[in-house]
Parts: sequence; C-alpha cells; structure tokens
Amino acid sequence: MRQIESLILEGVLRDGDRLPGERDLAASMNVSRPVLREALKALEARGLIVARQGGGNYVANVVGEVFSAPMRELIAAHPKATADYLEYRREIEAITAEMAARRSTSADRQMIASIIQRMEEVHAAGDFDAEAEIDVEFHNAVGECAHNFILLHSLRSCYRLLSDGVFQSRAKLYHLRGAREALLAQHRSIAGAILAGDAAAAREAAMAHIDFIIQATAESERADDWQRVAQLRLQHRLQGRTPSAPEALSPGLGGEADGE
Repeated sequence: MRQIESLILEGVLRDGDRLPGERDLAASMNVSRPVLREALKALEARGLIVARQGGGNYVANVVGEVFSAPMRELIAAHPKATADYLEYRREIEAITAEMAARRSTSADRQMIASIIQRMEEVHAAGDFDAEAEIDVEFHNAVGECAHNFILLHSLRSCYRLLSDGVFQSRAKLYHLRGAREALLAQHRSIAGAILAGDAAAAREAAMAHIDFIIQATAESERADDWQRVAQLRLQHRLQGRTPSAPEALSPGLGGEADGE
C-alpha cells in the first residue's frame, strides 16, 4: 500500500490513471494477491483509488477536488480572481522554475526537452487546442522537476483551473497578435534555463512569462471593451439615432429650481 501511496504522492500516478492488473501489480510489488486486494480496498476506502466493476482500479480525482465545483463557479464569475490567480502563479512558478533548475535529473531534462519539441510542432501546426494542452503539460512538468510533493500538487490543482476552462481569458490570448510566438519563446527560455541548470535565469524567465500574461490579459480585456463600444456606435448609426442624453440635469445646471 505504501508503494502505491508513494507513486500517487510523487506524481508518478495521476488522477484517472489505471493501475496494472492484480497479477502484474502483485508481482511488481512482491506481495501475494490477497495482500494486494486488502491494500487496494484500504486505498479505496481512503478515497485514493476508485474500483470500477470489470474495469480495474484507477487513481481517484484527488487533485481536482481541491477546488469544489461551487468554488470554481465563484472564481470564474469574479474578474478579481484572475488577477489573484496570476499573482499567485507569478510567485510560485518563479520558485518552482528555480528549484527545477537546481534539482532536475537527466530524466527530467529529457522530459522537458521532449515537451518543448512537441510544443514547437503543435505551434507550427496552428493547433490552438493542442497548444493549450501542452502549455499546461509543460508547467506541470516543471513542477515535477522541482521534486517537492507539496509544490507539485499545489501546482496541479492550480493548473486544473486552466484545464477546466475556469479562466476564459486564456483562449483569448492566442488570438492576440504575436502572443503565440511570445508564449513559445518564453517557454523556450524557461526550459533552456532549467536544462542549463541556471536557477537565477529560470526564476527570471518564469516571472517574465507571467508578467507577459498579465499584460496580454489586460490588453485583451481592453480590446473587448473597444469592440463592445464600437458595436454600440455602429448599432446607433445604423438605426439613425444617437445615444439619448441624461433624462435630468444636475441641480443648478438647468431647469427651474425646486422650491427655492
């Protein structure tokens, strides 16, 4: 049981991952199948795995439950949450990238290089959905390279909000002129610093990445506001009228005084 717990805690097994069959799992852990069954029942009772009838055992969605559905709805409905989210990411990703540069193993660096290569490919293909997915995968991988359990699962719960579409502004970023190219370059910089073992550069690159997202998000919101106003102006012109004046003037600026 401890072995499976460690695999979940270390992020090797993720939510939704299917565990090997009983025979293979028992053999790999060097325990009997009856002992394994008892361990699996205990893990299921604790909410760490889910047994599906005829379908095996799966890692439970423990990370996704950090933010409840009502809380995700609240976060999505309040603009200030986006600013707070990005502020949090700026600080935690800076620490994460710095630790990743210092602690990453050769296998970690191979993983980062592989993800960046795939990121280049989906970028060239212009596949926005795939680009968004690999963006999250990259940041999760950096978290894994930091080799800190608490940090890793905090980041995964944070990025789950992105994957679940809580922050709709992310999709808009890809449509800003030059944004996709800038984001790719920033990911390259973070990856390059980690691969080089340059902790200071990794930290700076991570902070610069979020600074860009904050600025781009503001520009996107401003562009949306311009579009809204422009649409109203066009509508009034097409209807042959202008916006109505205020129904009442401020006291002392027109009309008769009231009772004086």
